[in-house]
Amino acid sequence: MADERKIAERMLMNELKELSKENWVNAEPRDGNLFLWDIALIVVNPTSLYCGAYLKAELKIPKNYPMSPPEFKFVRPLFHPNIYPDGKLCISILHAPGEDETSGELASERWSPAQRIFTVLISILSLLDDAEVSSAANVDAGVMLRKEPEKYKKVVKEHVETSKRDIPAGFKMPSLVETKPPEKEEVDDDFWCEFEGESDYGDTSDDEDMVFGMTPFRTWSMVSIY
Repeated sequence: MADERKIAERMLMNELKELSKENWVNAEPRDGNLFLWDIALIVVNPTSLYCGAYLKAELKIPKNYPMSPPEFKFVRPLFHPNIYPDGKLCISILHAPGEDETSGELASERWSPAQRIFTVLISILSLLDDAEVSSAANVDAGVMLRKEPEKYKKVVKEHVETSKRDIPAGFKMPSLVETKPPEKEEVDDDFWCEFEGESDYGDTSDDEDMVFGMTPFRTWSMVSIY
């Protein structure tokens, strides 16, 4: 149990470092807690219904990461067929490993230890404009998208404008950058094993959440998501 936690801590610190280099996401541990992140996604794809949205969310990460998937929840719920009214998502990559005969999801579509938080965030951005109406988490949104697409677009635009209220004071939204995000990386199933062994960051007990530094990572910028 302690070894799993140390592996998770080490991996998460590396992932935060890598995400800090990206200009379409802001991720920082809440109060230094590596297992609870505050996330901000910015959508600038000019063809997206959500273009201009500033999407705040929280990410809860299990102590045995990456063996189990994180939990993602939008702080300000969006009107979308695959987003529940409480802000949680219905997306395969956040579902526990293995095939699900009930839903028909293949193991390759669900979480695996080879996945990273990076791929989760990219998948969520892709989901926004590629809704799966056949398995709607928000039935009203799914029905409206199918039967009244123009009305659906209007509601989404209203939510986009509302999301802009969460832009931090003093933060200037950058101009549109027509740049594709990086491709999803192919990661070996055993990539996380390299973190096994003693952590360089000290021992932690099972009852305490590791505090990550004194200054959180912060990246405020944007990129088109295709």
